[in-house]
Amino acid sequence: MIVYEYPFNERIRTLLRLEDLFEKFTFFLQQESPLQHHVALATIFEILEVAGRADLKSDLLQELERQRQTLLAYQTNPNVEPEMLNAILTEVDRASVALSAAQGRTGQNIRDNEWLMSIRGRTIIPGGACEFDLPSYYAWQQRSAEQRYQDISNWFAPLLPLCDAIAIVLRLLRESGQPVKITAEAGSYQQMLQGKTYQMLRLVIDDTLGAIPEISANKYMVWVRYTSQDGDMKPKPFESDVPFELALCGF
Repeated sequence: MIVYEYPFNERIRTLLRLEDLFEKFTFFLQQESPLQHHVALATIFEILEVAGRADLKSDLLQELERQRQTLLAYQTNPNVEPEMLNAILTEVDRASVALSAAQGRTGQNIRDNEWLMSIRGRTIIPGGACEFDLPSYYAWQQRSAEQRYQDISNWFAPLLPLCDAIAIVLRLLRESGQPVKITAEAGSYQQMLQGKTYQMLRLVIDDTLGAIPEISANKYMVWVRYTSQDGDMKPKPFESDVPFELALCGF
């Protein structure tokens, strides 16, 4: 099964992009090759670009507090497992405290590091981080995998509270949606939202069908149109019926 997600607003779009970059960073950091660690470091620079919004931290803190108040309201619900609820509340509180304690602009420790910023300036140039361009960076790449791992982890450490907060907010958002089995007749599906506000759409489809969803949505309607790819990967309309699951997520 393949899961596709579609954000309904720019805020969720930013969080999904950062989540994707955090996953990419974590994967390449765990590897041992200097080339793979170069990708991990370049990914940190990408994270700085996406997370550069001044209000991202305050948005996340407000969202965590709103989630906390929502969860507290479930404490009197007899159908809710108290231990599970308390565990989630503890996660939210821990993430909120850590994010609040983070001082200054996101990634300021990296921006203040002249050596890292010189690497950042070269990585935006195709092939710009060769050994003759950055001999000191090339020398660092010859260090042991353990040393490089520790250096990159230390540079990334101030971004961990942001990473954890995003993970919790998106997890709670995903869990708020209830999947519904639907069939797109002749490869097309429309649904009116009837004034309800959502933040993200999740679509699950069997990958053996070969159907690729193209999703568009606004506050009034969701439209899913399926395509397939031919030998040269050019998309073409998928004209058969397509069974899939759809979840509309919103706090």
